[in-house]
Amino acid sequence: MTQSRAFVSGATASAVPAASPRAVSAGGDRTGCPWHDVKAKLREVGLRPTRQRLALGWILFAKGDRHVTAEMLYEEANRAKVPVSLATVYNTLHQFTEVGLLRQVAVDGSKAYFDTNNSEHHHFFIEDQNDLMDIPSSDVVVGKAPLPPEGYEIARIDVVVRLRRKRK
Repeated sequence: MTQSRAFVSGATASAVPAASPRAVSAGGDRTGCPWHDVKAKLREVGLRPTRQRLALGWILFAKGDRHVTAEMLYEEANRAKVPVSLATVYNTLHQFTEVGLLRQVAVDGSKAYFDTNNSEHHHFFIEDQNDLMDIPSSDVVVGKAPLPPEGYEIARIDVVVRLRRKRK
């Protein structure tokens, strides 16, 4: 089947294409990851490209580097008419993280963001907006790292700098 339908924000027809050459925004601009690239990404890391993984991957990666929570992705999927449960969104985000397609960034004990930018970097967390912004790793100098316990190695060091508006 080679039918091709481009995604347009707010579309009432099937929002996720069977084989889209590229995501298209409401203004007609190309927005990112072609459909076949998502399929290739999944196969590269050993994940079967199921319909739900493809749809969620397409929504995640079509907008470039960004930070999402499971709830944010679930809402985007609903707006795009992708029939998916919140549990499936959580499972998919964790699967994508396990295979290195995403990075999980813990902000609070109960709040986790998923980052599509896998390069080494850190984050600003804007408290009143519940939003993350990237900080290049070269802008943060981490002192001496602790020695990990026997049998462990440091996977990465994450720095989250919390921001709030200046008080007058």
